[in-house]
Amino acid sequence: MHTSRLFARQVRFPALVVLLVLVFDSFYAVRAARGQDGPSSFANLEARALAGDNSAQYQLAKFLVSDPRVDSPDFAIALRWLRSAAAHQSAAAEFILGYLCEHGRGVPTDYAQAMENYRAAAKLGNAGAENNIGGMYQYGRGVTKDMNASFDWYKTAAEHGSPVGQYNLATFYYHGHATNRDLGLAVKWFRASAEQGLAAAEANLALIYYTGEGVPVDYTEAAHWAKLAAEQGLAHAATNYGYMCEHGKGVPLDYVSAYFWYSRAMAEGDKTAVKLRKAVAQLLTPQQMERANTLVAADVPHPQNPTGAGGDGDVSLIQEP
Repeated sequence: MHTSRLFARQVRFPALVVLLVLVFDSFYAVRAARGQDGPSSFANLEARALAGDNSAQYQLAKFLVSDPRVDSPDFAIALRWLRSAAAHQSAAAEFILGYLCEHGRGVPTDYAQAMENYRAAAKLGNAGAENNIGGMYQYGRGVTKDMNASFDWYKTAAEHGSPVGQYNLATFYYHGHATNRDLGLAVKWFRASAEQGLAAAEANLALIYYTGEGVPVDYTEAAHWAKLAAEQGLAHAATNYGYMCEHGKGVPLDYVSAYFWYSRAMAEGDKTAVKLRKAVAQLLTPQQMERANTLVAADVPHPQNPTGAGGDGDVSLIQEP
């Protein structure tokens, strides 16, 4: 439930460059559009909201905000419903209000107001808001930058089950931000996040097991997590999984699969995969090439920002020193 704030550190698999650590907050929202839910269900939700159902008010607002086809007037309507729900102690409504204020969606960017909403949501037990407060302290938005406070809020969010909070806490342990560097704890929290389906955490676990940072080298585990991330549409994970298929690391050697995953990565925007696919194509027999092209033609790539798990938000990439 957040925006995407990413720290990227380039590390090398043999022969390719990948992203290691991605720190972000991302707003998770329902992806359903009006046409998908149908006019009758939308009307029913609207009727309940008008009748004073606070849950329906929040759901209607989230529905309007998350529909990628909404026009700006829908933000005004969504804000009205969110404020009504927030006035009745809706932690989720306070959280989304904070997100909209932080990112200037439907309202002018206002970090101080965002913090007020996030704090209200956190007080009501919203782990996503706890994570986002950590992000506000990390970047000095609406507050004085304070890495110690950021670490504390990420830890609280992680312990309360936020997969993004777990991911962010893992990156702090990995880099030693506001704490001693601890690869064991980094792996623990990356795994907790990955087990909740966060694609970036899955990709990081793959790299950690491949390189043996904080854990024994385990190509089988690396391949397992890389494939899960690749299946969620994370382009560099698709490249990495293709590389493992090409070289038989953690999976049986399979040039056809390697070609397929490199093709998926290319379709999702990873330029690293271009040369790799060209090279593996030289190893395919005509029959294998035909089969690989059939698989690629039937594939429907679904590029995703590195938040995974339905993450929606702006992505900024910052190089770690």
